[in-house]
Formats: sequence, structure tokens, C-alpha cells
Amino acid sequence: MSKIAIITDSNSGITQAEAKKLGIIVLPMPFNINGETFFEDITITRKEFFNRLKTGCEISTSQPSPETLINLWNDTLKEYDEIVHIPMSSGLSSSYETARTFSLDYNGKVCVVNNQRISITQRQSVLDALHLASMGKTASEIASILEENKFQSSIYIMVDTLKYLRKGGRLTPAVAAIGTLLRIKPVLQIQGEKLDAFAKAKNLNNAKEIMINAIKNDIENRFGGLENCKKNVHIMIAHTENLENAELFRQELLKVFPDREIYIGDLSLSVSCHIGPGSLAVACSCVID
Repeated sequence: MSKIAIITDSNSGITQAEAKKLGIIVLPMPFNINGETFFEDITITRKEFFNRLKTGCEISTSQPSPETLINLWNDTLKEYDEIVHIPMSSGLSSSYETARTFSLDYNGKVCVVNNQRISITQRQSVLDALHLASMGKTASEIASILEENKFQSSIYIMVDTLKYLRKGGRLTPAVAAIGTLLRIKPVLQIQGEKLDAFAKAKNLNNAKEIMINAIKNDIENRFGGLENCKKNVHIMIAHTENLENAELFRQELLKVFPDREIYIGDLSLSVSCHIGPGSLAVACSCVID
């Protein structure tokens, strides 16, 4: 049986410490902050990142250099026979296309997965890949299974402020100003390739109600129904500097989906820089049998 390495990037929300426990490799994503480059969870912490974001620093996301990627693969293949590389969604970054292009030189030993995930759903793909590898699947088989299930997930995100969406050019200043005045908390959706508007909430409680109903609708109409929910669906929560509300949200979700293990994690910094602190998200993805 081949020895398979699972590689992802820090967009998954998996920290370097967690990666060691899981036995995987996390490629840190670079950020440019006021012209200086930092690497997530290596040369900048979440606390430092949000301190700089709140003080108005100019922050943009980037991707690892081709040299960094190739060196990582070459070093990994000294110990492993094959690699399953799981980058963030190709619809949200060019990381996938870059990795896929370079993987062509590795004669099938590096399989790059385009399974349209980010943050906690990308993390779940990593866990699925580990499970499939333990079952004896090859890197190519794992990549195929993950891609077959790529649209079997959703994320719904409540944004606390429109400031960062406006700054990133996703809202006009006028719309952002009206939204701030009316205290609207937009709920966004990531399903597949895009970050889209989903609904407008009046307050946090309204936003949570909207997100719970959206997850229920997905489970009923896409993932086999509520009666099979525990067996068929992973439910996860993510947030940006909003752990207290995330814990409360878990209790509300458990009333709807009882006896579940609902994971809580941080939204990746690549998402955080566009939506800012105070956000709250819920996600679901199908269990891979």
C-alpha cells in the first residue's frame, strides 16, 4: 500500500499544531500588510492579524511562490510515495490552477484536488482524505472521490460589519453606508465557487435563524433529509474573533440537530480579511461513505 501524504493550505483553518496531531502538512498562506509579507500561523498570529486589520492596515492575500510549493512536494516525496494536495476553491483563488500546472511534472505522484472548499469545509475534506487513505485508497482515488463530492457542502456567514466588504470593493460606499445606518447584518453564502449574498438580517438572532433554516433546507433537499442527518451530514461552526457567540450558536443548533458533535473553528484569514471580526458561520457537508 502506498504511503500517502495529505497537504492542504492554511485557508483550511488548520493550524500548524493541529496539522502535527493529524499527521498532515499545512502550507502557510502569505499576506501583504502595508507592503510587508507575513505567513499565516508562522510569522503572524490571528491576534496580530486582527489588531492590524482593526487599525486600518492595508491587507491583501497572496499565494505561495511556485518555488515554495515545488520544494515542499520534493521534500515530502522523499518520505511518501504519493501526495494528495487540497488547496482552497479554484473559484476563490488561483492556488489550484498553479498547483495543478506544476503537478503535471510529477507523473501522477501529486494529485491536486479541485473540490471547491474553503475554511471548515476544506478542513473536512482533509479529514475525509485521511479516512480514505486509511482505507487503502490511492492518491488518485482519493482526489476523484473528493471531487465527486465537491458540491456537497455549504457555508452561511453572518457579517457583523459592512466595512471590510466595502473596503474590498464588494459593496459601493452608498450601499455600505445605508446598511450600516440600518444595522443590517448580511448573511453570505459559499457554495462551490463563489462568495455570494444570501439574505439580509436585522440582528444577530435573526441572522442565526436564517442560517439554521438554510442548513435545514440543504439537509432536507440536498443531503437526504433530517431523519438521516446524523448519519449523512457533518455540521460545523466558524467565526472571526467571536467565540462566545459561536458557543451559544452551537447550543441553538443542538436543539435542532440533537446529539451531534458540532465542531467550532476559526474562519481562515483569507476570508477574515474580507469580512472582518465578529462574523459567525455555519456549514454542512455530506459524510463520505
